[in-house]
Amino acid sequence: MKALIYHGPGRRTWEDAPDPQVIEPTDAIVRVDAVTICGTDLHILKGDVPTVEPGRILGHEAVGTVTATGGAVTTVKRGDRVLVSCITACGRCRYCRTGTYGQCLGGGGWILGHRIDGTQAEHVRVPFADTSTHLLPDGVTDEAALMLADILPTSYEVGVLNGRVRPGDTVVVVGAGPIGLAAITTARLFTPSYIIAVDPAASRLEAAKRLGADLLVGAGDDAAAAVSELTGGLGADVAIEAVGIPETFELCTRLVRPGGHVANVGVHGAPATLHLEDLWIRNLTITTGLVDTSSTPALLDMIAAGRLDPTTFITHRYELHDMDAAYQTFSDPAGTGALKVVLSRHADD
Repeated sequence: MKALIYHGPGRRTWEDAPDPQVIEPTDAIVRVDAVTICGTDLHILKGDVPTVEPGRILGHEAVGTVTATGGAVTTVKRGDRVLVSCITACGRCRYCRTGTYGQCLGGGGWILGHRIDGTQAEHVRVPFADTSTHLLPDGVTDEAALMLADILPTSYEVGVLNGRVRPGDTVVVVGAGPIGLAAITTARLFTPSYIIAVDPAASRLEAAKRLGADLLVGAGDDAAAAVSELTGGLGADVAIEAVGIPETFELCTRLVRPGGHVANVGVHGAPATLHLEDLWIRNLTITTGLVDTSSTPALLDMIAAGRLDPTTFITHRYELHDMDAAYQTFSDPAGTGALKVVLSRHADD
């Protein structure tokens, strides 16, 4: 098969790789029908995730068709159409028993495209298939389901739920990339009074406006002044960090009101300063997190019922063998306007 192989910081190739095989009785082999690229993949290529070793097949999001299963798999079978979650869950350890699958102690967590070969390939081995895949209803398209592999549950759980967004809140989302836009979308489920989007890219702010942001703060604007004016000097109830650099995290701590929440979603590759000399007196709650995907079934139900349409995040479409072109597009959002790219298997493959 063909797969996207990581060869160290800054180096990747779409090349031949061995077909995956069932290794454990809980495994499934899935033919990849649709896959996407995550900002985390770009962090890996920058060298921000040193636990990813050269030779690894990247990717942790896919929709596909089951082609083989181990003898212990009971909930999916050959021919089933499934969502492959970015988080793998053993289903048995202490964390999995509480729905905290991202911290799985039994061989799961974020392993696809990280500690084992991932989904940016023609086929993928999915460990613990019973608890790490989701059967897809006929009415849910591959593209819509693909947005549930990572960005929608990540923004919802790590941003909106961790940030304790409530009706009537003022929510500021710093970073209007795919995760930030998904945070805007899912924050609206809780009917906040205002959602403020902060991003230097005009195209992303336009997308934020289309998805429900009430106030846009762009390049050259004073985010703190804009939030202060909107809230009568109080500050935002919730600030969601969706970039992953020190400046945006520190900005969130300045934009939030005393007693508010800062929910960090971005993947950080460098230290950020926690200004406790200013923050100790402000009663802030700061949360971090890796997505658990415990919300995926509920989000899938909302898509099936027509309450959510995550395909609005998709800006570019490619065939699977166009992986290099898709990476070039996704890695230059300022020049291409890319939000999410989708690569699909050719119908004849």
